[in-house]
Amino acid sequence: MEPSKTKAIGKIVIIDDTPANLRLLASLLGDRGYQVRPFPSGKLALAGLERCDPDLILLDIQMPQMDGYEVCQILKSQPKTRDIPIIFISALSEALDKVKAFSCGGVDYITKPFQAEEVIARVATHVELYHLQQQLQNQNTYQASQLIKQNKQLQEMNQELIDQYRLVKEAQLQLVQTEKMATLGNLISGVAHEVNNPLGCINANLQIAQDYITELLDFIQVSQTIDLPADSDLTRRLNEFEIEFIQEDLPQLLDSILRSTKTIRDISDSLRVFSRTENEQKKSCFNIHAGLDSTLLILRYRLKANHQRPAIRVTKEYGAISDIECFPGKLNQVFMNIIANAIDAFDEANTDRSYGDIDANPNQIWIRTMFIDGTMLQIEIQDNGSGMSETLQAKVFNQGFTTKAVGKGTGLGLAIARQIIEVEHGGSLKLQSIEGEGSTFTISLPIL
Repeated sequence: MEPSKTKAIGKIVIIDDTPANLRLLASLLGDRGYQVRPFPSGKLALAGLERCDPDLILLDIQMPQMDGYEVCQILKSQPKTRDIPIIFISALSEALDKVKAFSCGGVDYITKPFQAEEVIARVATHVELYHLQQQLQNQNTYQASQLIKQNKQLQEMNQELIDQYRLVKEAQLQLVQTEKMATLGNLISGVAHEVNNPLGCINANLQIAQDYITELLDFIQVSQTIDLPADSDLTRRLNEFEIEFIQEDLPQLLDSILRSTKTIRDISDSLRVFSRTENEQKKSCFNIHAGLDSTLLILRYRLKANHQRPAIRVTKEYGAISDIECFPGKLNQVFMNIIANAIDAFDEANTDRSYGDIDANPNQIWIRTMFIDGTMLQIEIQDNGSGMSETLQAKVFNQGFTTKAVGKGTGLGLAIARQIIEVEHGGSLKLQSIEGEGSTFTISLPIL
């Protein structure tokens, strides 16, 4: 039977131009269980190392054509062989030779003539160190690959969390918006209903009162033509009655009351248009100008002059546009938010200005509507307020961001406005602002 083969404990390459040294070292290491491959010159060794992968190289220095130092430098310059430990084994014993050997990349130096046990000990040490180094590199490579894999998984999880957080924020905005519009719609509808009932009663009764008053005035006028005793109570009362003045003033008074009731009805109708929620689950045809006008009417009390400033001027530059399909109540909410923000900005900027200064350079808002290329409806709301810096412009649509004092702003208005325009209508809401000159919000809505 053939003897069983045992696995070599290490692969050794020996490079020496002396055949006796090659045989001696090969025999010595082979008997200890190493797989040995000898080369008689540096050039042959460099060519042979392309096809083998040793754990250690024993390298002589003094060789013809290419000495050990040059061989070592070439080995250390190549990725395949640069990590293989090299032990110089030479008859040169000067300190400078050893220093040069180590500076070339050698890990050890054995002086000839050598002791067998010394060679075995040093070879075993460096082979074991090389094996440990290889294991460590393999572990590092595996751990690095695992870290890369885990990092990729963490990135994917992080992106998923970011996406979920964005969805939560959008859902939160949608919830706030829905609750806000529902509350506002219910409140305004209730107010409009409560106002319309007594208003209808007043209008109806005023018409009847006009008829009664006309008959009474006619009766009084006829009574004055009747010849009555001069000292009678009726004569005195008729003489005291200023019939001409009453006949002239009373119709005007009634007409003024009727005009006031019409104004109240207009406001009530505007409230109904503004809070239009009956079809908010689907888009409906809507007159954008009616929405803008209803918003301005609701904000009229804030646009009027007060003791701190003159009235805010509103210039409407409405283009020839037709009705579009949209969510009317939600669009009105956007108009309300942008215009109300402009008024807030005016009031804040006016605190350091005199009434006369504001009157000379009045606060103004321009509202423009137009069709763009027949595919988009564009609405511009511009003011000549204090404007915003680039830093503020970058944050103004962020949820929770507000420039208003504590308790005066939630930081949700423009975030909700952008969601209404861009998510629910497929349009865009953009801001252009120059600090010290004013701001322009541009709403673009697709025409379906």
